[in-house]
Amino acid sequence: MKKLQISLIAFFCLAAFSCNAQKKESYIQLETIKLPKGFKIEVWAEDVPDARSLAMNADGSTVFVGNRQGKNVYALKDTNGDGKADKKYTLASGLRMPNGVAFKDGDLYVAEVSRILRFKDIDNNLDKPTFEVVYDQYPDKAHHGWKFIAFGPDGMLYVPVGAPCNICDPEEIFATITRIDVKSSNIKPEIFAHGIRNSVGFAWHPTTKELWFTDNGRDMMGDDIPDCELNRAPQKGLHFGYPYWHAGDVKDPEFGNKGKDKSAYTAPALKLGPHTAPLGMRFYTGSQFPTQYKNNIFIAKHGSWNRSKKIGYQLTNVVLDGNQKVVKEVVFAEGWLNHDTQDAWGRPVDVMQMPDGSMLVSDDMANCVYRISYDGK
Repeated sequence: MKKLQISLIAFFCLAAFSCNAQKKESYIQLETIKLPKGFKIEVWAEDVPDARSLAMNADGSTVFVGNRQGKNVYALKDTNGDGKADKKYTLASGLRMPNGVAFKDGDLYVAEVSRILRFKDIDNNLDKPTFEVVYDQYPDKAHHGWKFIAFGPDGMLYVPVGAPCNICDPEEIFATITRIDVKSSNIKPEIFAHGIRNSVGFAWHPTTKELWFTDNGRDMMGDDIPDCELNRAPQKGLHFGYPYWHAGDVKDPEFGNKGKDKSAYTAPALKLGPHTAPLGMRFYTGSQFPTQYKNNIFIAKHGSWNRSKKIGYQLTNVVLDGNQKVVKEVVFAEGWLNHDTQDAWGRPVDVMQMPDGSMLVSDDMANCVYRISYDGK
């Protein structure tokens, strides 16, 4: 009987492996992606398991990729100049949700759930990387514990701490974006913004240097509420509503009465749709794309997981006016989700502008990094 059970297990494992292998062969389906005229998309790096947050070194010759479901951090290089990465380094393994990556002054910083790591002089140590722990006192809760990190114009490293739940009223450090001075000998996180359920992407406006960030709305209130958010934080100390209000005007049924009137909280600059899971966002400052995209925001919508009809699974372009008011949001790239069958083959996570003005996009479902470029044809 035991031999039969083992044989059956081996058979199903082999069958699963075979199916996965066949699936992987045809998994990336670029022919389904729709872009504005003159743009094209190609695979810049494949076989990058659970490709998440992106960062690059000073000259753009190395791209760093964080990882959430896995435990690794990668460095990718295009060594032959053909426009595709052909060299992959595993910088670390066995880490706990090393989602966030950031580069500054020659060093790579990686965010785990509770720790910030530093790989010194990473450009010269790709084949023999070592790291030191910069700070290890962030909460160790896994729920929304993965982090996107980036250095701000003030030289501080901005580190979000997501709510440790779908909906709750947690202690102060949770549901915030913090910042730390990585050069300090006595690091103490400073809370920059409050009331943020789970931000996995932010950037600073190219001219005003104000912080903008995405935020994922709460679940289990139905298909259509609340919206996820794009927020603007021109100063420290603002509160964006969680857990009392969502999307600026949706009162939470459990915690709404424990908070203040909605006018006490900062409303989103733009509602991004219910359960679209907006993650990475960046301002476009390059010259390769047409001038109409200058200083616009590109957002990667990872896509809904708990909605009866899936939405998201796309890149959008948010147009701002001269006063940083949102003019409109338009779909820039889509096709990872088949709306008719509700099947998805990819999920965009982060976006990052390259030195030549093209844009990289990570995908943690198709396990790759795309490059979007413009040639006008």
